[in-house]
Amino acid sequence: METGELMAILQEVQDRVRARHPDGTGFGSAPLPDLLPLLHARDAAEAKVASIGMVNPRAGGPINWLAQQVKKAVARALDWHVREQVEFNRNLMACVQATLEALEEIRGSGLTDLRLHWVDWRQAWEYKLVVNETKLLRGLAELSAAYQYRSGQTESFFRDLMKLQHSEFTAAAERSGVDIQKRLWADMEKIRKDYDHLIHSELRLIRQRTAAMAPAAAAPPAPNLPAPPQPEFDYARFAERFRGSEDYVKKGQQVYLPYFTGRREVLDIGCGRGEFLELMRDSGVPARGIDLSRESIELCRQKNLQAEVADLFAYLADLPEQSLDGIFSSQVVEHLPPERLPEMIRLAASRLHRDGVLAIETPNPECLAIFASHFYLDPTHTRPVPHPLLGFYMEEYGLGGIEVHRLSPAVESMPALASLPADFREAFFGGLDYAIVGRKL
Repeated sequence: METGELMAILQEVQDRVRARHPDGTGFGSAPLPDLLPLLHARDAAEAKVASIGMVNPRAGGPINWLAQQVKKAVARALDWHVREQVEFNRNLMACVQATLEALEEIRGSGLTDLRLHWVDWRQAWEYKLVVNETKLLRGLAELSAAYQYRSGQTESFFRDLMKLQHSEFTAAAERSGVDIQKRLWADMEKIRKDYDHLIHSELRLIRQRTAAMAPAAAAPPAPNLPAPPQPEFDYARFAERFRGSEDYVKKGQQVYLPYFTGRREVLDIGCGRGEFLELMRDSGVPARGIDLSRESIELCRQKNLQAEVADLFAYLADLPEQSLDGIFSSQVVEHLPPERLPEMIRLAASRLHRDGVLAIETPNPECLAIFASHFYLDPTHTRPVPHPLLGFYMEEYGLGGIEVHRLSPAVESMPALASLPADFREAFFGGLDYAIVGRKL
């Protein structure tokens, strides 16, 4: 059998397979290929291979016998020439046989196993695809939820941050507004003090010019009034009983701390037992006191307080002008003769620095209760001093910013006053004492 014929047979087989399976698929739901034409072609090819080298039989007879012998001789002579072709054809047919056996094996069991494996693989693949899609969707859902949560958290944090910044800005604005108001009021207070000082200076200048233009007249001699006599009884025991204990007095004098804190030179006129001096020492304020009572001064010195026996008029007159920045006097002015009270205010004001403080505490004549129980208990009292009169003296001698504070409500020591109407009680039975505070202009 020629090589060309064998190649033609194989090509025919390939064409049939391609015609039956044009899309290249030969398994799955498509029918399996028919191998009978390939078997018939193999049998025909084997017949041809077997006939190579054989001599065609002829009828009997000498001539035919001779021709047959010549053919055999020629065949044996050509055997060396076609031996390689014969071997090639036989090997080729063995290859075709092995291919047929392999195709048959695939047809019988291998292809079926491949189809089953494909079906199982496809089911597993589809299952895995569903599982993966489920996992993917679940992951996307979790990512979406996480994104929504983080977005909500970010928005909440941003809102909280904005609220915090807004509150801080509002607080800072309020603090700035309060600081501006404080500075404004401080400037207004300074301007008011400067204005009061200017008015006082102008009024004093006008008075001096008027006095200079008036005709000269002999000045009346200054009255030389004696100092009030000191009581013969134990005044310290008297103050302990009717004024109160030292702790009680010190507690009541706490109201003056804001006016004297930070001062450098404070004088207590009528220091008594030294309650105010102790208060100043505890607050770190340098202070000294004067009093007519030697017993009171000795008591102050026993407490290591700076105090001396002196008459207030002589002591103030000996001090340099503007040598003090604070003067305190408690329960003193009601002991003075009324005609000497202006002199005390004048001397005290002249010894103060500018913006120095003069604080005076005395019984309040607006409270009618003091005349029934307090004022006349002390035999050294001369007369009560109304706060408008003290305020007038202060303004007259260069003090401004006058403040009046009513102290020791009478209802606390006389509970029966609580039955009175509130407005009437406040008008006629208010504080037993009052404090008047002025600043040097």
